[in-house]
Amino acid sequence: MNATVQSSALPPLVEPEPELTVEEIERYSRHLTLEQVGETGQRRLKNARVLVIGAGGLGAPILHYLAAVGVGTIGIVDDDRVSVSNLQRQVLHGVEDVGDLKTESAARAITRLNPLVTVQQHPVRLDAQNARDIVAGYDLVLDGADNFGTRYLVSDACALAGIPCVWGSILRFEGRVSVFWSGCGPTYRDLHPEPPPAGEVPSCAEGGVLGMLPGTIGSIMAAETVKLVTGIGKPLLGRLLLHDALAMTWRELRVVADPAAPPVTEVSDGVTRADGHGVCERGSGAAAQSGAGPDAAGATVEVRELAAMLDRRAAGSAEFALVDVREEWERRLVSIPGAVPVALDALLEQGIEALPVEARGVPVVLHCKAGGRSERALARLQPDFANREETVRHLDGGVLAWVRDVAPHLPEY
Repeated sequence: MNATVQSSALPPLVEPEPELTVEEIERYSRHLTLEQVGETGQRRLKNARVLVIGAGGLGAPILHYLAAVGVGTIGIVDDDRVSVSNLQRQVLHGVEDVGDLKTESAARAITRLNPLVTVQQHPVRLDAQNARDIVAGYDLVLDGADNFGTRYLVSDACALAGIPCVWGSILRFEGRVSVFWSGCGPTYRDLHPEPPPAGEVPSCAEGGVLGMLPGTIGSIMAAETVKLVTGIGKPLLGRLLLHDALAMTWRELRVVADPAAPPVTEVSDGVTRADGHGVCERGSGAAAQSGAGPDAAGATVEVRELAAMLDRRAAGSAEFALVDVREEWERRLVSIPGAVPVALDALLEQGIEALPVEARGVPVVLHCKAGGRSERALARLQPDFANREETVRHLDGGVLAWVRDVAPHLPEY
C-alpha cells in the first residue's frame, strides 16, 4: 500500500545553493534518494543559516542532526560551560570537554561529524540588547532554552525578524514541541501569554529530566527544521505536540494566534507588547521575584548576604538557622557550611513543627538547589511565622548561586 504524502502548506524557507560538490553528493546520498528532499532540497539545506539557542539537553541532538544533514551555517548561543552533571543527557559533550564553553565543545563535535558545515559561536547570554542582532543573521531559530525569560526573548526577536521559531521544552518525563511564526501562525506568547508564577514550574536542575528525553524532542525539532527549510511535509505550525515518555504516549493540541494581541514592537527580558508592559520573570535566580508567589518584600536572601550572615554567626554576633530542604544525596555532593537538613515533604505537611530544635526561636533561611523548593517551603512556613518575632526567608538562586558567586571551588551538580 502506498502512503499518501501530504503536501506542505508553506513554501521552502531557503533558496537552493547553485550546486553540490561530489563530496556532498556522496555524503548526503540518502537524502538525494528521497523524492521529497532530493538534490534541490539538499541545496536548500546547504544554503540555510540556522540558529540554535542552547547547546545543552535539547541543543545536543539538534546540533548533531543539523550538522549531519548538511545545514550550511549553524549558529550556537550559550554562555554556559560543560559540567559533569550535563553528561547524563547532553550527548554532544564528553568528559574531556568539562570546564570548556559549551559553544566551543559543540563546535568541535560538529566539525568532527561534518567539516563541511560552518559554525558560528555566540558564547553570550541572550538578552534584550543582543537578541535582535543575533537572530537577524539567520533564516530560522530553534529554541532549546531552559527558562521562560529567554523563550519570550526568542519569540519577540523572531517575530520582529519575520522568521519561524521551532520550540521545544523538556521536564522530568515529558516533552513539548511546536513551531511558532508571527504572521503565519501563533507565537510562543499565544501559547503562554504570561509566565507561571515564580517557583511554580521547576527547572530541569530542580525537577530532573530523563536522560533520553532530549534526544526524542530534539530530533523532532531538527526534523521540523528540515521540513521548513525544504518546504516538505506538514510542519507543527499551530499544533502543540506533547510526549509522555513514562506512558509512551503522544498527544496533539491546537494553538491559535490571538487576533486581539498587540504586535511586538521591541524585545525585552519580559513579555513586551506595544504598550511596553513587561510581565516576565526578573532577576537571575530561580526564585526571582515577579510579584507572584510568597510575599515578595524581604522574602529572599542573596548569596553574598548569606555569606556575611554566616561570618557574623561564626563570630557570635548573629543568630539564625540555615535550613537545607534538598535530598540527602544532593547534600553529599555539595553543601553550604552550617546548614541543617529538613525534609521538604515534612515542612510542607507539618509546617513549623518540622523544624529541629536549633531552628526554633531564631530567624530561618531556607535553601535548596536553585530556589524553587525553598520557595515552596517559604510559602508554607510564612503563615506560621506571621505572629512571631522571628523571620523566615529563602536563598535566591540556592546552592547553584552560592557556588557561582561565593564558593566557586565547590562542584556544581
